[in-house]
Amino acid sequence: MSDIVVPDGHSVTKRLQSELMQLMMSSTPGVSAFPESDANLLKWTGTIEGPPDTFYEGLKFKLSIQFPANYPYSAPTITFTSPMWHPNVDMSGNICLDILKENWSAVYNVQTILLSLQSLLGEPNNKSPLNAQAAQLYEKDPEQYKKLLMQRYQDPEE
Repeated sequence: MSDIVVPDGHSVTKRLQSELMQLMMSSTPGVSAFPESDANLLKWTGTIEGPPDTFYEGLKFKLSIQFPANYPYSAPTITFTSPMWHPNVDMSGNICLDILKENWSAVYNVQTILLSLQSLLGEPNNKSPLNAQAAQLYEKDPEQYKKLLMQRYQDPEE
């Protein structure tokens, strides 16, 4: 019972190993994540591909995923390590997404987070932008928005 209140490191490790297996077994297109090393399961690198029919189609972005010691009871810290131009991502790669903050739930997992981030690329929340200029251009000047996105974009494979 104490496992639910204050999880030990072992249960966090088990949960992350289970999530890794789930990610590897699923054929979810456009999202992936793996631990950076076998020695530290709390630090992962993720990749999301831009969804079809959005400004981000055909683009790929890297993420840093840092899990807290009490995961899944607290949300992981996720930032874009690839340069990003988006209303809900600041120039340092910080993300404004409610499920990573006040609406976090232990039922979320790496896969659902990556899918939410992928969805956010095509459907920004312009009501709470971290990048006000991107939010404004997204609404008023889509051509300029796409131009600035492509100026910042760097293929993570290069």
